Amino acid sequence: MNKSLLSILTVVMVSFCLACQTEKKDPPKQVTEKEPIQAIDTVKTVPSKPFESISFKASDGLEISADLYHHSDDGPVIVLCHQARSNKEEYKEIALKLQARGYNCLALDQRSGGNLLGVDNETAKRAADQKLGTEYLDAQADVEAGITYAATKYKKPVILLGSSYSASLALMIGAKDENVASIIAFSPGEYFGKKAKVRDALSGLKKPCFITSTKQEAKDIEKMTAGLNLKSVEQFVPETAGIHGAKALWEKAADQKEYWAALDKFLESIK
Repeated sequence: MNKSLLSILTVVMVSFCLACQTEKKDPPKQVTEKEPIQAIDTVKTVPSKPFESISFKASDGLEISADLYHHSDDGPVIVLCHQARSNKEEYKEIALKLQARGYNCLALDQRSGGNLLGVDNETAKRAADQKLGTEYLDAQADVEAGITYAATKYKKPVILLGSSYSASLALMIGAKDENVASIIAFSPGEYFGKKAKVRDALSGLKKPCFITSTKQEAKDIEKMTAGLNLKSVEQFVPETAGIHGAKALWEKAADQKEYWAALDKFLESIK
């Protein structure tokens, strides 16, 4: 082999070796504790449970079941009371919306209630088992217990919200209870016959009060409050036919936006 050919082959081999070294890749970077993978960060963003199931005793010893939607220790508090044959499930959707607005909410199972919404009313079942009264007025002890629990826990008077028969209880209890700062009543009425009259209890009411109902029910409410010194009471009558009770605030209610707008305005006025 002549010297020229040998030189050419040498140059080719050297170039080939250099190319191979250039194509070598760095080893894959290892994940260390100082560099956590994205999945670990994602776990931190999972929201906590929006409510806690609790219980407390009424004055006659009956255990009351409730759902506590806690927002903050210093936030305002609303005690939520359901309508006939119902339970705390009535407020599942409503309480979440109020919680998002900055309110702590306590939704009660009252002894005068049932499984209207496909969920057992635990307080009503206990009352029946213990052969305690389960009429509308019997639930007054449950509402009072809920007020005491919420006012004690958050160290402030509460907003008392009732639906249908419990709206009437809210007006009667709230007018006198020092732990109630203001009242919201959805479709109250004279539901107690000769045993008690809501109108009589309202005579001493001096607290901010929001009353609403269907358009048809509004006429009876006007009669209930007629002639009373209720300058602090706001009555909202919907433009449409409306919905009975607090269900007017449910997402599926056709005019729920109208009810929410009126309620939000009232809540803002009492802050």
